[in-house]
Amino acid sequence: MFKIKTMNSISPMGVEVLQKHGCTVGADVENPQALLIRSADLHGSSFNSELLCIARAGAGYNNIPVEDCAEQGIVVFNSPGANAEAVKELEMCTLIMASRDVLGSIAWVKSIADQGEKIPTLVEKGKNAFGGPELLGKTMGVIGLGATGALVANLAVSLDMTVYGYDPFMSVDAAWNLSRDVIRAESLDDLLAKSDYISLNVPYTDETHHMICAETLAKMKDGVRIINESRAEVVCDEDMLDAVDSGKVARYVTDFPNETLIGHENVIVTPHLGACTPESEDRCAVMGANQIYDYLLNGNIRNSVNLPNVSLSRMGVCRLCVIHRNVPRMITRILDYISDKNINVEHMINKPRGGYAYTIVDLAQPIGEDTAKQILAMPEVLRVRVI
Repeated sequence: MFKIKTMNSISPMGVEVLQKHGCTVGADVENPQALLIRSADLHGSSFNSELLCIARAGAGYNNIPVEDCAEQGIVVFNSPGANAEAVKELEMCTLIMASRDVLGSIAWVKSIADQGEKIPTLVEKGKNAFGGPELLGKTMGVIGLGATGALVANLAVSLDMTVYGYDPFMSVDAAWNLSRDVIRAESLDDLLAKSDYISLNVPYTDETHHMICAETLAKMKDGVRIINESRAEVVCDEDMLDAVDSGKVARYVTDFPNETLIGHENVIVTPHLGACTPESEDRCAVMGANQIYDYLLNGNIRNSVNLPNVSLSRMGVCRLCVIHRNVPRMITRILDYISDKNINVEHMINKPRGGYAYTIVDLAQPIGEDTAKQILAMPEVLRVRVI
């Protein structure tokens, strides 16, 4: 059967999914057809020629060279939504920490532990130093309304906050999961100007790099409170600290520590806890494992971050899968090679994504290795599989 190499600590539930299908799975697997990873940094890695796909057991994928993989015909999957509940629950905690100095109050209470019977009096005198505003009636802006962002927006609605959401790329599935009480912001600037609290829930891409910077911070309310459960690079740290020091930002809570942020007043940093629950790790690993197996067995692509998502029920006796550039006449040329062998097409599908496309063709007869090699020899073709 198939060989899958694991990197990092992968939930046993994900490994078991693959082992039950007869796959060889482990950290020592050589020349794998798939990688199942978490945080392993693959930038600069050389991939074996047999490698067909990489599954990231988590939502983020900036540790994987997705464009290089696409050029090699390697599908990269992530696990969107599998850790959404865990991240939402942490945001519930960070919302409170953004409002009230919970951490400071705990540290202060520890500092008076030796005061004996004076403690109740000291508490009454000192507690006001750690107060903060209620969430009730405040305005929350949620940037990014994917699986996690939608849950965060719905949570804020349940707390009786006025909620604005902004996501120009929101999917239909995400829209179905969103409360009807979430108000669609006309623009990012509109959301920034209205929000008392801002939650960042976008993936890290070239477009979202430093989307929170001096320019966008200047458009926000004075005293805004910002929560970043997205990615570190979405925020320019230097601009954020300037805004915190000036009082423009009352408090910044982020799940991405670095030497610039740790210890800075009114900045709360947690150690990337968003998805750190056993349930989340199980769901991410199982989703990644299922995506790997379906692709290796059937050629179906679900939740890819670099190539088209294409699924087709099996028909016929043989399946041809072709990853190629998205250029005119590719399907016609592929079908010409098939018709030359007098093989009937039972079913097919083609979908593009940017400069790439993926074609699945189910055939009534087995296709010869010579035909597969002819298709692979086309300059626009990146990978050919016969299943």
